[in-house]
Amino acid sequence: MKKLLLLLFLTITAQAAEKNIIFFITDDESPTLGCYGDTVAVTPAIDSIAADGTVFRNAYATTASCAASRSVVMSGIHNHKNGMYGHAHHYHKFSSFHDVVSLSLPRVLANEGYRTAQIGKYHVAPEEVYRFQTYLKGNPRNAVQMANVAESFIKEKNDKPFFLYFATSDPHRGGGENKNFEGKFKPDLFGNKPNKGSFEGVNEVFYNPKDVIIPPFLPDTKESRSELAEYYQSVSRIDQGLARLVEILKENDLYDKTMIVFTADHGMAFPGGKTTVFEGGLKVPFVVRNPYEKKRGIVSEALISHVDITPSLLDFAGGLNKKTNSPKKWISPKEYWKNKAYAKKENRSGGNKYKTYHGKTWIPILGKKDSDEHTVIHGSHTFHEIQMYYPMRALRDKKYKIIWNIAYQLPYPFASDLWAASTWQAQLAKGKDAMYGLKTVDQYVNRPAFELYDMQKDPNESKNLATDPEYSKVLQEYKDKLKAFQTEMNDPWVMKWKYE
Repeated sequence: MKKLLLLLFLTITAQAAEKNIIFFITDDESPTLGCYGDTVAVTPAIDSIAADGTVFRNAYATTASCAASRSVVMSGIHNHKNGMYGHAHHYHKFSSFHDVVSLSLPRVLANEGYRTAQIGKYHVAPEEVYRFQTYLKGNPRNAVQMANVAESFIKEKNDKPFFLYFATSDPHRGGGENKNFEGKFKPDLFGNKPNKGSFEGVNEVFYNPKDVIIPPFLPDTKESRSELAEYYQSVSRIDQGLARLVEILKENDLYDKTMIVFTADHGMAFPGGKTTVFEGGLKVPFVVRNPYEKKRGIVSEALISHVDITPSLLDFAGGLNKKTNSPKKWISPKEYWKNKAYAKKENRSGGNKYKTYHGKTWIPILGKKDSDEHTVIHGSHTFHEIQMYYPMRALRDKKYKIIWNIAYQLPYPFASDLWAASTWQAQLAKGKDAMYGLKTVDQYVNRPAFELYDMQKDPNESKNLATDPEYSKVLQEYKDKLKAFQTEMNDPWVMKWKYE
């Protein structure tokens, strides 16, 4: 009997140790990858994983703002409820409520016996809530170097499975301007080294501005093309870091024991993308290779969201109670904080109970081309930087999308890096009637209270149907859906239906 129990224990341990997770999240990246049909992007590593996994064509962030989005990724709770309404760093100082600790991704995986590590961009708070057991130091602009740093953690001899949260700062804007550009408005380098320099271990891919693909929400100008060429280079550098991770896994016989998830916190850092709830802001790459899924090379049309990530990874780990949509080993926040002096007198919950996830696991649909359950996504944006108050709520299904610009009386505020973008400044200098993508400069800045788009006929959101009498019933139907969702989620901004 003792031998049988020992054998059973060893079998369970071996199975658990094989269910490793690498969660790879980039910073400000749209689905500009070969596996999404981008004919310009040089991204062989992610394309290879996609061919052996599932590509979600309709994957969305809930908010196109870095810290707020990451709080959703790591909690499974919309940011209007987890409390992180905007940036965590500097004087912005937003943070999640302390009681989110009961649902936090690194916490619940640690409770399931995972050894957890984080490398690269963190950008959430409080650390006690989103705590990893190990913090690795790497250059978030060089994913190859990050992978090399993470190698020792990955191949550590241990009965426990590992969870690696791998977060680049590419392709976020930064690093200065391309001073070689002939023109007044210089393109941002997007983390690239000037004068075609290279990061150590990286075979940089340089793009000709004439070749890049212009998204519908951007103008086709020399400024936007030059900035996109820099952006694409940053994307290719990311891909080489992923390739190095795969190499490390294969060298250590872990590739077929590790689920890889690749996504971005939100869309590319251009006006019309980042900080908006337009498709350019919320739509993200999302590729999953589950080594235990029999059906491979799947392209899914299911609508999934960042709010689904934590319950999905917990489901893969075997720790999700599917009846309650909560951790099997849920720990009461009251019990967790009871004997801790830290945050003892803080507002730890905001009046919320953190027992269940807002999102749904996508593990069961990885081998399917669509889903009857994943059919709607919600956007919830309030701040980016503290100065940028502009709450928006959005709801999108496969037919229509509604956007409620709650503070529509205000001009749309810009993130500091997006305002400075040469792509924007060049059009702004031409005047309010200059075209910026499918809108004028004035239309981009001054928005109506409601926007309604037919996503089947108009996926680029070019024609607002909210004022069209023929769509008055559709508008009201989607207003009702949006309000019902806000009510269900205890969104504080639901009161604006009455007071604004």
